[in-house]
Order: sequence, then structure tokens, then C-alpha cells
Amino acid sequence: MDGGTTTKIGVSIAASDPLIRAGLAQCLDERQHIETTNYNADVVVVAVDIAEASTIESLRSLNPAAVKPVILVVENLWRADIASAVRLGVRAVLWRHHFSAGTFAQAIRAVSEGGGFLPFSMQGALVDQLQRTYREVLAPLDMTPSGITHRDVDVLRLVSEGFGLEEIAQKLHFSERTVKNILYKFMKRFDLSNRTHAVAHAIRAGLI
Repeated sequence: MDGGTTTKIGVSIAASDPLIRAGLAQCLDERQHIETTNYNADVVVVAVDIAEASTIESLRSLNPAAVKPVILVVENLWRADIASAVRLGVRAVLWRHHFSAGTFAQAIRAVSEGGGFLPFSMQGALVDQLQRTYREVLAPLDMTPSGITHRDVDVLRLVSEGFGLEEIAQKLHFSERTVKNILYKFMKRFDLSNRTHAVAHAIRAGLI
């Protein structure tokens, strides 16, 4: 019997093999706060074979806009591009050879609450990929992992500390016009109304 939330988590299960689908559904039969459904699911479970290309294609067709968190149930040898899978909604991966009903339920609860559930080896691979992306793609463009440039961050930080545009320009060795353009482009990009709104957005996003 599950503890915690009283709201049921709706789970949709997609599997090419009907026996696998039935087995996954049976794992949840006695979970009081989890139910299988074909409509308005909170979590999508995708059980696939070892073929990497078909996994990504399956995700695109089932969750094209990454609107629902996805749990993948795959063979231990699955080595698809992790970043691509994450972009398509994958927040949890369960190896078939180490699968258990308890771990399945735990993963469902984790992703339904906005968390993730990845094998340790995959966590390391994801970190390596993020570091490589930053080093080889973002750093040469002077961009942070959030896609914001370092000078955007510097300007917003100084605005948050109460400095005026002229002072910011002097500190960063920019023209005042450049500072204004940086703020304008940032506000336009995120549909922000003024500098205060821009600073609040930057703080919420963890940029400063």
C-alpha cells in the first residue's frame, strides 16, 4: 500500500508486445495511488527493444512536444543519445534485467513530482554530455548552459545590485548603449516588461 499523496497518478503504458504491456499494468494493480489509463495520463511508460533508432522515433510519435514525463523500460545495453531522449520527455530509465514492481512505482512517483530516476551509469553519461556541450558548443559562444550569454548575466547581476546604466557600462567596459541593448534583448526574449521584471526572472531562473 502506497503512502503519500491522495491524488491518483494516471499512467499510460505503450509497448509493442501486449504481454509486456499487461505485465507492466499488473505491477500497478495493487498500488492504491497509481492507475493505468489511456487518457490524460500524468506519466507515459514506454517499453522498447534494444534498437536505439526505433526508441527515439517511438518517443517522437508518442510524445512529440515532450508534454508528459516519460519512463523508458529498456534493455541494459541501450545506448541512445541521452540528451535527445531527455528533450523528448524522458525523465526515468529502468533496465529490464533489474526491473521490479517497487522500483517501477518509485520511478512513477518521482517523475510525476517533477523529479528524475536514472541508473547511475546513465547519470554519469548525461553529466559528461552536458560538460562536453558546454566546453565545445556554449563556451566558444560565451554562453551559459541556460543559453544566456555571460555578459547578459553580468549586466543583470549589477542591475540587481542597484547600479545604474552608466555605472554598469563603466564597470564592464561597455558603452551605455550596449548595456541598454543587452537589457532590451533579454526583456524581449522572455517577454519581460521592465528591468525589475528582468531581474526577478533571472533570479527565479537561477541566472544570478
